Amino acid sequence: MDPDFTSLHQFLIHSAYKIHTPEKLFLFEKKDGVYSGISYADTFKAIEKICAFLYSEGIRKGDKVALILENCPEYIFFDQALLKIGAVNVSIYPTLTAEETAYILNDSDSKMLLLGNTFLHKKFLKIKTQCRGIRKRILMQTPSDLSDTEITFDSMLEKGDSLWPSLKTEIDAVLPTIGHDDLAGFIYTSGTTGIPKGVMLSHYNFMSNCYDALDLCPSINKNDRFLSFLPMSHVYERLATYFLSTYIGAEIAFAESIEKVSQNFQEAHPTVMACVPRLLERLEDRVQKNAHSGSKISASIFDWSLKIGERERHKREEGKSVGLFLKLEHALAEKLVFSKIKAKLGGRLKILISGGGALPQHIGEFFGNIGIRVQQGYGLTETSPFISVNEFHRQVHGTSGRVAPRQEVAIQNIETGKLLTVQTYNSFEPEFESGEGEILSKGPNIMKGYFNQPEETAAVIDKEGWFHTGDIGKFEKGYLKITDRLKNMLKTSLGKNIYPTPIENIYMQSHKIEQMFIIGDKREFVTAIIVPKEDELKKFFGLNDAFFAENDPITADEKIKAWLEEDVKKLSGSLAKFERIKDFIIKRKPFSVEENELTVSLKQKRKVIEEKYKNWIERMYAQI
Repeated sequence: MDPDFTSLHQFLIHSAYKIHTPEKLFLFEKKDGVYSGISYADTFKAIEKICAFLYSEGIRKGDKVALILENCPEYIFFDQALLKIGAVNVSIYPTLTAEETAYILNDSDSKMLLLGNTFLHKKFLKIKTQCRGIRKRILMQTPSDLSDTEITFDSMLEKGDSLWPSLKTEIDAVLPTIGHDDLAGFIYTSGTTGIPKGVMLSHYNFMSNCYDALDLCPSINKNDRFLSFLPMSHVYERLATYFLSTYIGAEIAFAESIEKVSQNFQEAHPTVMACVPRLLERLEDRVQKNAHSGSKISASIFDWSLKIGERERHKREEGKSVGLFLKLEHALAEKLVFSKIKAKLGGRLKILISGGGALPQHIGEFFGNIGIRVQQGYGLTETSPFISVNEFHRQVHGTSGRVAPRQEVAIQNIETGKLLTVQTYNSFEPEFESGEGEILSKGPNIMKGYFNQPEETAAVIDKEGWFHTGDIGKFEKGYLKITDRLKNMLKTSLGKNIYPTPIENIYMQSHKIEQMFIIGDKREFVTAIIVPKEDELKKFFGLNDAFFAENDPITADEKIKAWLEEDVKKLSGSLAKFERIKDFIIKRKPFSVEENELTVSLKQKRKVIEEKYKNWIERMYAQI
């Protein structure tokens, strides 16, 4: 049975008045070098002021309002105000280009815009004339001059405060009219063509996913504190940290930046954090380097402790008795090593939720060895997002966990379209294995569709209600395991979706480039293999045919690289930061059908190319 809530704002009301009292601290932000708290009562005051202002500006139920800002308490104040009056949050990544931002603002029919820092304001001014639908802009920072269509956040609060008494009754009457099917947010994700699509998510899409998340992570409760650093504009952080905290009454502390996460751990003392694989990889790498940078004795103690932790973890995961001697050894390892690592992470951390990308198996095992559970999950923007999560008491590293209680997951044979298996939470068997195919999902978490794109919606949600994820997977030991991509979409280790074709098309505008192959799946940065045009190389560098006939297919000529970098840097400006090439290697001859690098229709064979040039690619990443 679901809890008796009809909309997301009721989560916050319940936490403030039923789980806690309004005086309880809810949000924590670092100011003047110290984390200070904001109570539920103060949160509601800010929400009321924002509601009054929005209402006075004509924003009503169903209207879209865009937000472009980093994580902060004001994001939650503003979003809760939108939820309270039934408006729709259109969150936009701050890192998107001005052109992409303009597209989303226009496509979503957004009427108002909340802007974060001065840089974001300046970026918007470049596209202001393209975004006629934006009739008011709210600025977090005060510019040198304000236009008639702009107001600062503080001024908005002041105005809303004066308006609230006269609008309170009318605004309070809206909340009871908001139901499960009403829209809560648009989150834009790129399609196969690279054109952003507005994923429409309802109140119940998010609510049901909160219920599922808590069922799969029952150890999270009202006494927990989340550290938030992933963008709230991403569905993962919005659900796993923000909405889940409002549901269970947990606290949220905001990290200053990804660079300061390690420092913020020790200052905010979180118990839970939603993160991406790359952060866990960095933490593991830092711990290993620190442990082996001292004396040989301390390094030996560290290595011994990890082995003890691994033995204890295996026993625990297999459901076997640990035994007295191993218990004593583990207690010593905890005292000498593990407790010190945990202290660096604030001393209270009990769970890391990993999503937004594939977690290397050894990383999950490492944290398990030191006594910190990593609950790896799987999902998409269109599924709000969780489909499956590794359970707290049962970790199968390398998998994405058990199917959520309110959902069904099917594996469909790619060739025949036949469903190989349909699994639910209740059908779970610890030794169940299935064949491999496309992962399909069905449940109350599935999006309402893509805004104004019925054909795109019909392409991914079939007549039986199955959402086709585009991912390849299977069941292993009862848990869902992601094994491949159905299409060429790349996902970086930071969780960003990268679509190679539009990126390649941007760089191919250079007259110097013949072909380009984008690399970036499960990696922090996007890189490439570039094939320069032969005639341009000959003309500019005076090269002869011998250069192109050499046995080594890759050249490390620094002059050629500098020549190509001129255009690469110039063209990168029209791409989002996470799409830009960080480095590249240079191939002498074009990819060809003869070398089995291209299909007969001249499409790149991604796996073949990546395997063939693996050594050069790995060397390139090692040097970044």
